[in-house]
Amino acid sequence: MPSNKLARTNDDIQFVLSKLLPQVKDPRVQQGMISVTRVETTGDLRYAKVWLSVLGMRDEKEFKKGLKSAAGWLRRELGNAMSLRYTPELVFEIDHSIEYGAHINDVLNSLDIKHDEDKMSEE
Repeated sequence: MPSNKLARTNDDIQFVLSKLLPQVKDPRVQQGMISVTRVETTGDLRYAKVWLSVLGMRDEKEFKKGLKSAAGWLRRELGNAMSLRYTPELVFEIDHSIEYGAHINDVLNSLDIKHDEDKMSEE
């Protein structure tokens, strides 16, 4: 469990990156709607693992390559926006939980289950 200061720093990094990612010019990164779902920073603020969810991603491998090439620019802009002793090195991970949740929702909606309303009308 991160300390309050580290949790606030994680939230601030998440907010700043969510504003910066749409400004990345690399077409490999602009594949869909990008959401920063979570940020975890090490205690010494040297590294930050950033989880991204992308709705409408076409090619995950190219997306990661684009993020890696834009990481230096994102880190510099993050350093300009925040006053930290160290600007963390950004490590990006893809978060598939939103896609998985949408899939589970589709599966549940496709089941043929009678709802409570149907039971009430039968009585």
